[in-house]
Amino acid sequence: MLASDDTTLKRIADALERLAPPPPVLADPLAAPAYVWRDKSLIATRSFKPFPLECLAGVDVQKKALLDNTARLANRVAAHDVLLWGSRGSGKSALCKSVVGELQKEGAPIALIEVAGERVDTLPDLFGHIADQPRSFVLFVDDLGFEEGSSAPRLLRSLLEGGAEARPENARLYVTANRRHIVAREVQHTEASFARDVLDDQLALADRFGLNLGFHVCNQDTYIEMVRGYAARFGLQLDEKQALSWVRSRSGLSGRMAWQYIIEIAGEQGKNISL
Repeated sequence: MLASDDTTLKRIADALERLAPPPPVLADPLAAPAYVWRDKSLIATRSFKPFPLECLAGVDVQKKALLDNTARLANRVAAHDVLLWGSRGSGKSALCKSVVGELQKEGAPIALIEVAGERVDTLPDLFGHIADQPRSFVLFVDDLGFEEGSSAPRLLRSLLEGGAEARPENARLYVTANRRHIVAREVQHTEASFARDVLDDQLALADRFGLNLGFHVCNQDTYIEMVRGYAARFGLQLDEKQALSWVRSRSGLSGRMAWQYIIEIAGEQGKNISL
């Protein structure tokens, strides 16, 4: 009878083990140029091909500031966490990736790890995996926003500065958002005391970033400068009047639209584009 009970218990234990989620995947943090942090798993990206830094036009001030800061991080000297804020399609995300790619070409020991904004609560697990590595990391959080009542602002403040789970010295957070204070308009215009608490948390969060870089709406001259640069790089024939006509039927002038136009004319001219 006891033997039968032991067999039954073993079968139950084996079944539960099969149902349990697999352990997180933890890629070698020294092996790849870029990673994605997903479900507490560090996953090496299949292909990391950021825009060449020289291709990003109209953001020279932001480019220099971010490149300098990231070089300091790679060299293990004092560097800031960074908030990149401003209009959509203005190059915030592309610049974060491009400065890492530029430094990697120079042999700097640095990598990028992309983290979804809604999963900042799992960052302490990531910190434990990278803290003692002989390499620096840009922790890239793209298009950050908070739903009303979210506890994420207070957690992120703790991670940025002074909390028990603060980010390690070899890592800095590079966060993009549409607004300087990472506050949704519906929260800004709500008078409820709870919403004011959320607003205070988010304003205090923005102040935790040592480097704030603003990106503004692209003008016509900058847009044309962008498409000229891309066309020259890829050997494409460019009609500037067509470039302006094409973008007017879309969401407005931006670096993103400039790149999409280049894809359009490359296809028309039977050419492939490879960064």
